Amino acid sequence: MFLQTYAVAQAQGGDAGRDDEPGQPGGGVGLAVDTAKPALKPPAMFKVLLLNDDFTPMDFVVEVLESFFSMNREQATRVMLTVHTQGKAVCGIYSRDVAETKAEQVIDYARRHQHPLMAKIEQA
Repeated sequence: MFLQTYAVAQAQGGDAGRDDEPGQPGGGVGLAVDTAKPALKPPAMFKVLLLNDDFTPMDFVVEVLESFFSMNREQATRVMLTVHTQGKAVCGIYSRDVAETKAEQVIDYARRHQHPLMAKIEQA
């Protein structure tokens, strides 16, 4: 890249952009230096958890899992039973924004249907 820029400047008949002359600031060596590429890492993932309560009907929990987490009836029933027996269960793992949105949607939907079902997120 540097050599191409240098060649273009020379072809145009000027010394524009040349810092490789002795006595010039930063000059003297004339080495091309690659800029370091930033180390990119994937975004942190978050689990969406449903929490057990004694009032939300099991059928409603299955409906929520099917609607908001695209589970089939068998998967939704299995997760619902895990919530019921263990107090909580993971419904899905998403990026932070998606996980927060899913949890809010579940809570809003439950409130509209007058159920105390709660969802929360935690880092995976």
